[in-house]
Amino acid sequence: MFKKLRNRFLIVNLVTISVIMLIAFASIYIITYRNVQGDINMALHRIADNQQKGPGGAEGPRGAADGGAMPMDKGPIDAYQPDRSISFTVQTDASGTLVSKESKFTMDDEFYTAALKEALSINKDIGRFTLDGSRWIFTVKHTGDGEQIVFMDITSQQKILTNLIYTFTAVGLLMLIILYFTSRFFAGRSIAPVREAFDKQKQFIADASHELKTPLTIINTNADVLLSNSDDTIRNQAKWLQYIKSETERMARLTNDLLYLTEMDDSRTGMIHSRFNMSDAVENIILTMEAVIFEKNISFDYDIQPELTVTGNSEQIKQVVMILLDNAVKYTNPKGAVHISLKKQNNDVLLSVSNTGDGIAAEHLTRIFDRFYRTDTSRARNQGGYGLGLAIAKSIIDQHKGKIYANSVAGESTTFYVQLP
Repeated sequence: MFKKLRNRFLIVNLVTISVIMLIAFASIYIITYRNVQGDINMALHRIADNQQKGPGGAEGPRGAADGGAMPMDKGPIDAYQPDRSISFTVQTDASGTLVSKESKFTMDDEFYTAALKEALSINKDIGRFTLDGSRWIFTVKHTGDGEQIVFMDITSQQKILTNLIYTFTAVGLLMLIILYFTSRFFAGRSIAPVREAFDKQKQFIADASHELKTPLTIINTNADVLLSNSDDTIRNQAKWLQYIKSETERMARLTNDLLYLTEMDDSRTGMIHSRFNMSDAVENIILTMEAVIFEKNISFDYDIQPELTVTGNSEQIKQVVMILLDNAVKYTNPKGAVHISLKKQNNDVLLSVSNTGDGIAAEHLTRIFDRFYRTDTSRARNQGGYGLGLAIAKSIIDQHKGKIYANSVAGESTTFYVQLP
């Protein structure tokens, strides 16, 4: 599925870029083509107009009737044509026979005759043709006793346009190859978060189904026991009913936690933020947990700096403190120690909750905030955990633009840190 998604993204990207490149190249070519054609036509008409006048604006000579050419060093064309241009003029009589020619380049008479034949065959006042591998343009001026035809070599200009097409083709193909691999790389990077979210969603559904399967199985089994002893009294069957009630309460807590996580992930869920005393909030949580800590026979101490305030939802921040402190108490070995501190760190408030115990292996530290993730599944279930507490804590801290992370030394201690702006 993700391969198809990547390929579709890649195809759309390449097609879009190809169309943009095609439009850009076509626009450049059209502009260049028009400029070249405009320069060609302008040069041709200047040559033709110049042939009508001699120096000083007088009517220029048209050549002797016997076909004699104008002297090479006195042609008026020299004033307009640079050395790199090749042009010549021929004069015909009324029947189209060549009567004179004028050129500053030496060419065979057969060439003039062949060029005249090509021009007359086109039967237009302006046109183009190819002769001896060169591209020529001509214009016809009608005179009283025939026609004056001006020819100009445009091979170099046509090569510019042809080379432009080849250049665009080569550059376009090279860019498409580069863009293909670049787009493929970024397409893979783009769908990586989608793949990760999809995999997490699948894992989430699988874990939730697994967590629900166990209590449902217990409930079903105990219900079968009750049905098999339908004549017995409720008092005698009380333990089976107690098992059913216990598992029902576990499922209720699980579904409530799942709904809470869904609400936290929904960006549309608004929270009422206000400035509150973080120090008082942490002390209140400590007071509610003192009895539990005492019963577990563990050492507990705290260091709370007074009058530290943060902006956020006080009830949700209290829930985070409760989750961290509850986890610390649960996973502290008998006669172990729990320490909680709250202090100012630069412009932030830093909460830390530490406990002695087995610790968390390094490979688990990056995943302990994932939903349903537990380093010791059997132990967590015996203690009533689903692996959702830290996920809820992380969601709350993310909503408050803070940070939550953990450090641990395997076999010694674990410390969770919450940093709030």
